[in-house]
Amino acid sequence: MSSTLTTRPAPTAGIRDASAPRRRTRVFALPEARWAAAALVLFLVALPLQLTGAPDWAWGPLYALAYAAGGWEPGWSGLRALRERTLDVDLLMIAAALGAAAIGQVMDGALLIVIFATSGALEALATARTADSVRGLLDLAPATATRLGDDGAERAVATEELAVGDVILVRPGERVGADGRVLDGASEVDQATITGEPLPVAKRVGDEVFAGTLNGTGALRVKVERDPADSVIARIVAMVEEASRTKAPTQLFIEKVEQRYSIGMIIATLAVFGAPLLFGADVTGALLRAMTFMIVASPCAVVLATMPPLLSAIANAGRHGVLVKSAVVMERLGQVDAVAIDKTGTLTEGTPQVTDVRPLAESGLTEEELLALAAAAEHPSEHPLARAVVDAARARGLRLAVAEDFDSAPGLGVRATVDGGVVAVGSPARMLGCREGHPASEVAARLEAGGRTAVLVELDGTPVGVLGIADRLREEAAETVAALSSLSDGAPVLVTGDNERAAARLAGEVGITDVRAGLLPQDKVRTVQEMSAARRRVLVIGDGVNDAPALAAAHSGIAMGRAGSDLALETADAVVVRDELRTIPTLVALSRRARALVVQNLVIASVFISGLVVWDLLGHLPLPLGVAGHEGSTVIVGLNGLRLLRDRAWRG
Repeated sequence: MSSTLTTRPAPTAGIRDASAPRRRTRVFALPEARWAAAALVLFLVALPLQLTGAPDWAWGPLYALAYAAGGWEPGWSGLRALRERTLDVDLLMIAAALGAAAIGQVMDGALLIVIFATSGALEALATARTADSVRGLLDLAPATATRLGDDGAERAVATEELAVGDVILVRPGERVGADGRVLDGASEVDQATITGEPLPVAKRVGDEVFAGTLNGTGALRVKVERDPADSVIARIVAMVEEASRTKAPTQLFIEKVEQRYSIGMIIATLAVFGAPLLFGADVTGALLRAMTFMIVASPCAVVLATMPPLLSAIANAGRHGVLVKSAVVMERLGQVDAVAIDKTGTLTEGTPQVTDVRPLAESGLTEEELLALAAAAEHPSEHPLARAVVDAARARGLRLAVAEDFDSAPGLGVRATVDGGVVAVGSPARMLGCREGHPASEVAARLEAGGRTAVLVELDGTPVGVLGIADRLREEAAETVAALSSLSDGAPVLVTGDNERAAARLAGEVGITDVRAGLLPQDKVRTVQEMSAARRRVLVIGDGVNDAPALAAAHSGIAMGRAGSDLALETADAVVVRDELRTIPTLVALSRRARALVVQNLVIASVFISGLVVWDLLGHLPLPLGVAGHEGSTVIVGLNGLRLLRDRAWRG
């Protein structure tokens, strides 16, 4: 897979658009999905014909086609494994299905075929979608960059050709082509894809910038400090792939069980057939006993003992706005005992909001007048902070005057003429300069100490007030943190790329004491690995590209769906489609109930299978009774698992 994921498209003449194209494999583009769908359709057509008493010629060929459509691929895979002296459960299930058909139990065999074909299709789809999302992440980095020569000449080159020490020009609205440091210029850079910060970060000479981040309104000259293959965004791709591979060893135990079970079943079936022949039994009777043994020892009941509770829980969660990607995920969610949760877009709404309007006493302005002035000046701007100020004014129903002579300075703020006065809105530190002790400076310092972004408003060169802006906490955040604390071994850990003051303020509001702030993606992964090393099963909750490596490295990962990045949504094991944070602890509790039902069903299935096998081996089990017992156990465990479909299971 790695060679596919790292393939870059051919360079183009211009810079790539800010929004990368979405890559997504269609379900029926996969041959596994097409064969599984064909087998399922044929089975669903044949079953009612058989149950309603139609002649054999009406439904027999349909079942035969279902066997062929769903069974040829796992059967061929099993034969290839057999050539390598490996006996897997796929081949055993095909043999069991054919054996069932040989003694007249055609429907049982077809059901086995459909279950296995569908499982293989889902696995293939999950693999393809993960590959799509990682390739999509690579599209964030532009295909070309403008390299500056020693004489100042500009030349468009493929980003792969950039080397450490090169100087590139990043124009307004372009994505940065490589990790580096600003040599000249000032701008705001949206680096949410890397750090998860909700607001663009002011960049000036000496500041670091990352490949794939989006430049704002200023032009930057950047000195390349990392090879494009070693950029932060390239390392994110590598970490997602590596973390996905680290999950593969969990399949080793299943493979060992498959080997032992498969070999045991083959030996047992041959023994049941051959032993009576040694004592003079007729071939037909021995074959009938062996086929009965194969039917009653079939793992259908065991498969259904596990799947109905988990699939019912998945369906129930889906009705309540949570997408769980597989039954394995649903089972693993109930095992978590530690939680690491992102801040921006997860505990918060991910968009800046005006939280404080502080007019200075000597200005003579009211809160509404101060906000109206600032909003009028900010109205022509597209900066996220400007939109927050304008939205706040509109929410209060304020009238905004027309701004004239609008001017925007990257990293400083905006300036415009409003009702005959010159209004400036921007950074207090840069607008106040060395005027320490000014009342506006003190107000700004208090707001920033509380984790807010302070914005100074000046009228005709005189400070008249300060606005506080922050990312708004979700209403259910504190409730969710408390619920997750009760379901795990303590309060969640806050992992965020945001600054320490903002993170600490939010953590205090929701009841989190362990705060890890200023983290890059690799730092979040390191935190998850440290928790895992302490024998914790970690649940990571996030929404951004920067959260994807941690989501992949965790025992389980849940992404917020409404504003979540493509990579986070594809990497996560579950997605909260409606962004309702309180559904996460409910989902974990539902998973634990599903796991309890799985244990119940496995006990029921084991009792039935072992009882029927012993009966067949030590006595004479009539084939109809064996089939009835086998199907009866299947029905019982199926109905038991379907209990989780009820709404009461979610509310509970």
